[in-house]
Amino acid sequence: MPGLDLHDVELKEFLAEIDKCEGDVFLVTDEGDRLNLKSKLCQLIGLTSLIQGGKIANAHLECQKPEDETKLFRFNIFGNKE
Repeated sequence: MPGLDLHDVELKEFLAEIDKCEGDVFLVTDEGDRLNLKSKLCQLIGLTSLIQGGKIANAHLECQKPEDETKLFRFNIFGNKE
């Protein structure tokens, strides 16, 4: 899976977008671990190290469904404005 990189996104808005995704969304760490962000426990574990000043500084995601990847790509560019 190629995935996508997110930069400087608001945490609360990002988690709301994850909840809207239909398939699983994985955070891939620098070590190669894949954490399922649909799980609240994995969100807590995975995102804690990425948060800087209330924003996610940088994250690599892989989505189970292509439409979820498109949704998150648009979110990364435009924010939650629809």
